[in-house]
Amino acid sequence: MKNILLIGATGQIGSELTMRLREEYPSGQVVAGYISGAEPKGELLESGPSAMVDITNAGQIASAVKKYNIDTIYNLAALLSAVAEKRPQLAWNVGVGGLYNVLEVARENNCAVFTPSSIGSFGPNTPRIKTPQDTVQRPTTMYGVTKVTGELLSDYYASRFGVDTRSVRFPGLISYVAPPGGGTTDYAVDIYYAACKGEKFFCPLKPGTFMDMMYMPDALRAAIEIMEADPSKLVHRNSFNITAMSFDPEMIYAKIKEFIPDFQMDYKLDPLRQSIADSWPDSLDDTCAREEWGWKPRFDLDFMTKDMLAHLSVKLKKETKEKVSSVCTT
Repeated sequence: MKNILLIGATGQIGSELTMRLREEYPSGQVVAGYISGAEPKGELLESGPSAMVDITNAGQIASAVKKYNIDTIYNLAALLSAVAEKRPQLAWNVGVGGLYNVLEVARENNCAVFTPSSIGSFGPNTPRIKTPQDTVQRPTTMYGVTKVTGELLSDYYASRFGVDTRSVRFPGLISYVAPPGGGTTDYAVDIYYAACKGEKFFCPLKPGTFMDMMYMPDALRAAIEIMEADPSKLVHRNSFNITAMSFDPEMIYAKIKEFIPDFQMDYKLDPLRQSIADSWPDSLDDTCAREEWGWKPRFDLDFMTKDMLAHLSVKLKKETKEKVSSVCTT
């Protein structure tokens, strides 16, 4: 990879992955693709080129690819699970129609393409424990439908047109950098914010709701490593199971209380998010990713909790100080 276009660069994953790619490939260009109303700011804007790239506009994608001589496209444009259920038509247009645009531009310009899938690509008929790499995928959400369609469409473009498509199935991703964006697993980010603010947390999922999770640094590394992997060793392409940890709300609550003993949690169930979570696996088998391109997570629940609490405490204090300063100067 030399010149990379990242579509969705100001989103939950994109804002961090763009910066990581710029560190990883300093001799190339990493273009931050954004949509109107979500322009890059601060370091994301200042550290490299950016371009208006609406994934539903094939012309904008092609223009950016040609202008910057792009060889790799990271397609991160998507509506997250709970949001997609409220806006299913838009979720389809972005997740499937947008991917089709990306693949067509990639075919015409000889680009490799990374498009993440998700644990949401599985459904209630999938084996829940150690879900295999190759198994039944019958999701019951629009988010899941778009992810399965995306996997199939990407495989088709690889076999039919030779487009170098690759993907991983992300579990729930946890980060202190970007705020949650409406995902079913986002409670595992919200709970850290509540703990650092000294607030009681009301969990939208019931006890015993296990889902795979991953700390964002592992996810960023996976997105880069899969694209750097030797293609001759890839039996699969779209999409690899990857995971780092699996826990339920009680487990993450107990871990946080080790560091903040006064922290309290109660339950206020969200029927929509609970129904989505109940249709997803408890844990994934990522053997194929480990064997085919050497995937291995580095962070567990204990390390992640220490790191999240430390960084969020600093972040929230800084934000509070900035708000006070703003009020005092107006």
